[in-house]
Amino acid sequence: MQLMRRRDFIALSAAAAAAPLGLPVAAAEDSPARLIVILLRGAVDGLNTVIPYADASYYALRPSIAIARPGTEDGGLPLDGNFALHPALAALMPLWQEKQLAFIHAAGSQDPTRSHFDAQLFIENGTPGRRVTPDGWMNRLLAALPGPHGPADALAIGPTLPHILKGRLAAANLPLGAAATQKLAVDNPEIASAFDRLYAADDPAGRMYRQGRAARQELTATLASEQQMADNGAPSPNGFPAQATRLAHLVTHDRRIRLAFAALGGWDTHVRQGGHKGQLADRLRPLGDGLAALARGLGREWNDTVVVVISEFGRTARENGNGGTDHGHGNAIWVMGGKVRGGRVYGEWPGLAPDRLHEGRDLAVTTDYRSALAVILARHMRLATRPLEQIFPGLPPARANLREIIAT
Repeated sequence: MQLMRRRDFIALSAAAAAAPLGLPVAAAEDSPARLIVILLRGAVDGLNTVIPYADASYYALRPSIAIARPGTEDGGLPLDGNFALHPALAALMPLWQEKQLAFIHAAGSQDPTRSHFDAQLFIENGTPGRRVTPDGWMNRLLAALPGPHGPADALAIGPTLPHILKGRLAAANLPLGAAATQKLAVDNPEIASAFDRLYAADDPAGRMYRQGRAARQELTATLASEQQMADNGAPSPNGFPAQATRLAHLVTHDRRIRLAFAALGGWDTHVRQGGHKGQLADRLRPLGDGLAALARGLGREWNDTVVVVISEFGRTARENGNGGTDHGHGNAIWVMGGKVRGGRVYGEWPGLAPDRLHEGRDLAVTTDYRSALAVILARHMRLATRPLEQIFPGLPPARANLREIIAT
């Protein structure tokens, strides 16, 4: 194994600390296709999110936590004759009605693991069952897009770079809450001056450092100005709606951001999950509000953006004795954007009858998450078959109706 030289390590660390996250630049005539992926860590309950109310087994399996049928008290929000949306996601119904929101039900990884750690890793590395894949599929996607590539092309929301964006190309990460504009060591004038002298040479390490310093200064200034205007003197808001609003602000001011990733936790509802109210509803509401805020904030950029919401696996079809659900298998993938052919639930519904359940307990997976993502990348990012197979090795074929999910 080749060890990184101390000088190179310091240069990369300084560049990372300086957060090379994109300068506001003049808008190009045509906006680039953009992908935003949101991973719900902890396994969200897809059956109470996109509710199969026409399947009688759903209510038999969930006597205390099922969401009532549309048109009844506290009922789900009708999507079509078979599915409804959790009422806490009411903020997303305008997108559904405008046909800019779709779902792919009974989707997920074919790997049978019920380990959060492994399943999340497989979602991020794009190789189910293979833990040793060193890079993430979004980094491989970045390499497949037309270059040149810079660290402002891909952004992870958060204090560390997730596996999905790790790889041979540089990607940036930044918390978009109150910590986004906090001072770092590199912001100290004395430390910054020392680094400036150390990396004054016109070499790759020096250029990376200077790009990072300049980008961080521009970005934090942009965020601070936006935050001050929006907060009107109040403390900075916490949670996803605020993060989504700031992400939209960054994207609309920096057209170089092609890929973005965020992860949200708190979906492991083993106990007291609740129905139309309760633990799950309390998490879905800010998620829906944040996605709606993202769509509004992107403005015209929404037409060139696809947002994918995914979780590592679903939850058991039957509720447990604690009013919750346990680790399951199939789930629903959310797809939204200006060119999404929404207003539809895609995929093949296997049903919840006892003989149709995976291992006798879970919603079966009839759509591999990689094939769903590959269709989005092919039609939205205009990728050919060969790079798709490099992004997702062993890529399974997609169902025919999935090919209609993105307008070209």
